[in-house]
Amino acid sequence: MTVYGIHASHEQIHPSRLLDAVTRAGQAGFGAAMSSDHFSPWSARQGESGFAWSWLGAALQATNLPFGVVTAPGQRYHPAITAQAIGTLAAMYPGRFWAALGTGEASNEHITGAGWPRKDVRTRRLRECVDVIRALLGGEEVSHDGLVTVDRAKLWTLPDEVPLLIGAAVSPETARWCAEWADGLITVNAPPDRLRTLADAYRDAGGRGKLHLQVHLSWDPDENTAIKTAHEQWRTNVFRPPVCWDLELAEHFDIAAEHVTPDEVAKVVNVSSDLKWHMEQLHTYAELGFEEIYLHHVGQDLTAFVDAFGEHVLPEVTA
Repeated sequence: MTVYGIHASHEQIHPSRLLDAVTRAGQAGFGAAMSSDHFSPWSARQGESGFAWSWLGAALQATNLPFGVVTAPGQRYHPAITAQAIGTLAAMYPGRFWAALGTGEASNEHITGAGWPRKDVRTRRLRECVDVIRALLGGEEVSHDGLVTVDRAKLWTLPDEVPLLIGAAVSPETARWCAEWADGLITVNAPPDRLRTLADAYRDAGGRGKLHLQVHLSWDPDENTAIKTAHEQWRTNVFRPPVCWDLELAEHFDIAAEHVTPDEVAKVVNVSSDLKWHMEQLHTYAELGFEEIYLHHVGQDLTAFVDAFGEHVLPEVTA
């Protein structure tokens, strides 16, 4: 059966209110949660950027939900530190934590001052990080000299079971590459044909594990409010790679998005006041083979969304 979870967007919501929201989501019938991991928001209008790893410990303790995080080792995080963070949460909350590993965005990684590598270099760096993280979680002492350097690292606190390391991809090419190493795949909502192509690329390349999907949506009982919320909060997120990878500051995204229209936002966010319409979209994603679907209401107040989807949508899509 498909699991429907809630996405915790640290770029948009203060961590205390975000913890309240996921706690409420668990009580409302959501079956899981996932978390972003940003140093900077996509827009000054979003205005937040809590530290995901601190928050995840609190969220796992406060709820009974399984959690995942999408993170980018290699620049902002040394892979040994990422492995230690993963290992500690997995040791404390067995079977309830996974991490998706991606190549990241300049908006979060430029803070190191090390320069933003080309995409092919970032891909090779991530592959090295994956190997380092797996070895450390497996109890090995690791030394490595490459695009990342590790000197005699060893984790002294290990989980009984190594958590899943998921591959993050938005293109078929990256999905095929993830199939070499990942325990599953995660992507974001797109037209069904594009999602089918991406999922097929992963499976045809031998990809194992579950397919995960993050769904950006905007719902409000008033259609105009749903549209306004999506445009106000998420118009800086309409840009395709490499733009979304390479812009460095929230101010850059805001300037680039000055002339983005609500119709353009609706191409990347499921916007509707009609709960039945949202149900139909979720059914489509499940039929494409996505086994864990995480709902990201792009507004900054999640209460009405959690209550409405918990009462009216989740019972229908999980029946």
